[in-house]
Amino acid sequence: MSEPGTPAEVDEELTDQIDKAGARASRTVELGRRGFYIAVFIVVLLVAQVLPWVGDHAGYQVLQGAGGGIPQLFAATSTGVGVLAGAVGVATRRWWVAWCCAAGGWFASVDGLLSVWSQQSAHANGAVGGGPGIGMIVAWVATIVLATMWMRTAFSRA
Repeated sequence: MSEPGTPAEVDEELTDQIDKAGARASRTVELGRRGFYIAVFIVVLLVAQVLPWVGDHAGYQVLQGAGGGIPQLFAATSTGVGVLAGAVGVATRRWWVAWCCAAGGWFASVDGLLSVWSQQSAHANGAVGGGPGIGMIVAWVATIVLATMWMRTAFSRA
């Protein structure tokens, strides 16, 4: 056995520290400048919540149930994945959270497409939809951009 403080013990301790640092680094992603843009688009999603989505109903009202089921689903997924999970992803920089944001973002993007389509299609009574509000369009574009950024971030891990 070697005595405390010998080169063999110092090497073993240094090796353990390097292994722990490597394990920590392998579970995280480096956001860099992309992290700033993700944060900006999270704020854009929040701003879109106060703009009109369906008729005179703002996004937060659609989230609460006004305006129909498909727009409400998009409001919930864009807020849940885009804002809440996105904030957790930026704060923690965890690789698995980046993947959740990427997959959820694409799901929310499809929801956004269906929401826009539902506002442009004929309703059951034959009346044509009033068209999507500016908030819904802004939220949909922001969701697509966020999904793309999170996908690139998730694939950037070595």
